[in-house]
Amino acid sequence: MPKIKTHSGSKKRFRVTGSGHVKAGASHRKHFMRRRSQNMKRTARQGLILFKTDGANIIKFFLPNS
Repeated sequence: MPKIKTHSGSKKRFRVTGSGHVKAGASHRKHFMRRRSQNMKRTARQGLILFKTDGANIIKFFLPNS
């Protein structure tokens, strides 16, 4: 049986926390930041925790070894 490999793009975009949640960066942060509100820029700085079902799918299909 072949080994299960981790999806290369996913390991750059997602991180699994100690409690098992999946952490991701916020979207729309690469350019055109001058037209975004200060509140959006401040909120997007921390990233976000995905919903339970979304995180479970990421771990199951893309990050099986995490």
